[in-house]
Amino acid sequence: MRSGPALAPASPASRPLPVGRDFLDLADHDAHRLRAFLTDAARLKSGELSGPLLAGRTLAMIFRKSSTRTRVSAEAGMTQLGGHAIMISEQDSQIGRGESVADTAKVLSRYVDAILVRTFAHEEVLEFAREASVPVVNGLTDLLHPCQVMADLLTAAEEFGPVLEGLRVAWIGDGNNVANSWLNAAARLGFSLRLACPEGYDPDPAILDRARRDAGAQLLRDPAEAVAGAHVVTTDVWASMGQEDEVAAREAAFAGYCVDDALMARADRSGIFLHCLPAHRGEEVAASVIDGPRSRVFEEAENRLHVIKAVLLGLIGPSSPS
Repeated sequence: MRSGPALAPASPASRPLPVGRDFLDLADHDAHRLRAFLTDAARLKSGELSGPLLAGRTLAMIFRKSSTRTRVSAEAGMTQLGGHAIMISEQDSQIGRGESVADTAKVLSRYVDAILVRTFAHEEVLEFAREASVPVVNGLTDLLHPCQVMADLLTAAEEFGPVLEGLRVAWIGDGNNVANSWLNAAARLGFSLRLACPEGYDPDPAILDRARRDAGAQLLRDPAEAVAGAHVVTTDVWASMGQEDEVAAREAAFAGYCVDDALMARADRSGIFLHCLPAHRGEEVAASVIDGPRSRVFEEAENRLHVIKAVLLGLIGPSSPS
């Protein structure tokens, strides 16, 4: 016999996320775990760590935004590790007909070993993580792009060594999802980060405040000041997916924020250029920079593959030998 009223279930927004099970935000992981992911990514790239480590495992990939690097790196990565990936577009699933995130997450959890989500609202990825019983990976949201910045960090480590605390990074342009993830990385790993963003295009204020407190990150308006002495100079397009109607206004606001040869000349002599791609040559970056000898954008793009393999391996765990 019930002695009292049943407790109402927690709402999705109030239900806590499992700690460390997912890869949604670099700030969710401590420096030791982030370094472990980077170490495994380097070992996977070199071949030191290899084999069908995810044999029999399946990754579901939900894409509400188009993709080249995220989709191909995750699908190829699962294949190389002996597993399988299933691409689920909005048009090809019941999500496009109104099925809830909660129902989708619960159903997929009974079929697959992990779920990767690439979407607009960050809350949607959080809801997937709350409702799924398998690990969830953030393949990109409007707020964060953690897999991209992990690939950027791996690229920097290949150039300057695995100890990242002495790294000096300059972000030039929009305070977008990649900039926010750079701030979270700095807060956890302690390297120097200066951002130059036009007024009105700042990063998320809470993320910026945490990085200022934990790593001394700086928000500037002058790209030349931000780049001075930097080991890594990085940027992104001025108008991201979903901002196509803002192109003209953004071109005006970002005048003077192009990473050109004059700006790169202010970086450290060994400094490199990174860009998450796709790039608009002649807008956020000069062709002579992105196609020049200091550019590491294609190494960076390759490293998306090794990073996602390391993340999936760390979340799912290697398959047991038969």
